[in-house]
Amino acid sequence: MKTPIELAEIAARALEEKKADNISVLEITDLTVMADYFVICTGSSNTHLKTLCDAVEEALENAGEKLDHVEGRGGGTWVLMDFGCVVVHLFTQDMRAHYDLERVWQDAKKIKIEGLGDQLGR
Repeated sequence: MKTPIELAEIAARALEEKKADNISVLEITDLTVMADYFVICTGSSNTHLKTLCDAVEEALENAGEKLDHVEGRGGGTWVLMDFGCVVVHLFTQDMRAHYDLERVWQDAKKIKIEGLGDQLGR
């Protein structure tokens, strides 16, 4: 059984593998009961978001974590994937700027994943 931070790292690495932009991992454990971590990234198109979504789902299921709930998978501009302790947010650039989750959750601890190239706040 993987820890929440290990699952967040697996999700972030799956996103990087599929060329997601501006991957951000936020620890929200002390701020809310909804999850322990948010993993946030930007995709270049609706098709790219679907690819990112599929990659995260496969990577976390291979790690033994099942997807509890997903919203926006059918071609939206924001896909939310709830794995319980980790929530993954996949945005198009415009929608990410609009919702600005990093600002909304500015009190969250920004987690640096070793070896992950394209992270905010580095």
